[in-house]
Amino acid sequence: MPPSKPPSLHPFLLIVLVLVPATNAIGVNYGTLGDNLPPPSEVAHFLKTRTIIDRIRIFDVNTDIIKAFANTNILVSVTVPNGDIPSLADARNARRWVDTNIKPFYPATKIHYICVGTEVLHWGPQNLIDNLVPAMKVLHSALVKEGFDEIKISSPHSLGILLSSVPPSNASFRPGWDVGSLAPMLEFLKETKSGFMVNPYTYFGYSPANANFCLFKPNPGLFDKGTGITYTNQFDQLMDAVHVSMKKLGYPDVEVVVAETGWPSGGDPANVHANPANAAAYISGLMKKVNSGEGTPLMPKRKFETYIFALFNENLKGPSLDEKNFGLFRPDFTQVYNVGIMHASQAPSPSPIASATADGPSSSADAPSSSGGPFDDAPFFNKTTPFTSSPGQAPPGSIAAGPTVNANVRDSSLGTTNLNFAARFAATIILVTTLFV
Repeated sequence: MPPSKPPSLHPFLLIVLVLVPATNAIGVNYGTLGDNLPPPSEVAHFLKTRTIIDRIRIFDVNTDIIKAFANTNILVSVTVPNGDIPSLADARNARRWVDTNIKPFYPATKIHYICVGTEVLHWGPQNLIDNLVPAMKVLHSALVKEGFDEIKISSPHSLGILLSSVPPSNASFRPGWDVGSLAPMLEFLKETKSGFMVNPYTYFGYSPANANFCLFKPNPGLFDKGTGITYTNQFDQLMDAVHVSMKKLGYPDVEVVVAETGWPSGGDPANVHANPANAAAYISGLMKKVNSGEGTPLMPKRKFETYIFALFNENLKGPSLDEKNFGLFRPDFTQVYNVGIMHASQAPSPSPIASATADGPSSSADAPSSSGGPFDDAPFFNKTTPFTSSPGQAPPGSIAAGPTVNANVRDSSLGTTNLNFAARFAATIILVTTLFV
């Protein structure tokens, strides 16, 4: 009797299997500015076994975190401190940096990106700006010599690099930064097939009149006469403003990576829009947007690599309560609000409304983070600043010249340098609010 053939699937079942979408995935920024965060080993296990998060970005080269994510299959992006940038423009120093910070851990830990600094152009000083692209190139060469070709190099930017973003068709990078730094950086990213990293925060463009526009909710939209496009959310508007600015320099096809974006679930009393319901609305809308693959009006069918800010609430950040409450999770791994980050089999956390009632819109009691590292990973803004100084000079409200004047990063060489949230806010102008009032 001949062996029986294995049963074949019905053609209809094959079609159904093909049409089943891949599991959604998202990245997250893993900050460590708190005194009550769980150890990295527990964080790595939690993300791997209980969430859809498949990549993280850290604001330093914390070896405890890097080692904890070994053999998890979770991508890890690390950050070069701003103050280290000039030294990495030297080939010997770059090789030494790779030997110390990458070689002992890769490929067991899937190091994905090395972020060279954070928002360097916006905060300067000029010495860092001048050395940024050379350091990126030299560091890439050091990786290639070690055979680590798959590790990418980039550098995240606040949207302060934009001269304007409204309407997107008129957007452009700030003069001086455009051809002096961004054009050569984009050329490097194109050659190495790496992404251009930006930090679009619709939270900082909020006003009561444009709330739905910021939160992916139904709204009349923003009409761009230059293209005939009506924008239905601020995320698309900001991303297309970046795209137009890149296109004007001749680099429309370089991928755009959303290095940071988020919405706080609590904040100072005046910021009533910082609450769990709004945070849930923004993050769920963001996840739907980036996982759909629909892209934006000017970048259709693109699926942006995206990192939510942030993994945990972080109780050592500040001084604003907003900065303490950007997390998806509390230190005990309970969700601040439920937007589908946990695997479907996991029990959901309380609804955003329940969380708002329990914690209050300004609650920071359960804000977390681990042993405070050298980086203040507070988000900056999606707004342009009305200063007219030369590129690289610190805008009003920032710390004046020094080894590093970066709102997101606290370099270890400077100890505990921190910029005042309120001063930074006062020094900025909202890109879109005036269109809704």
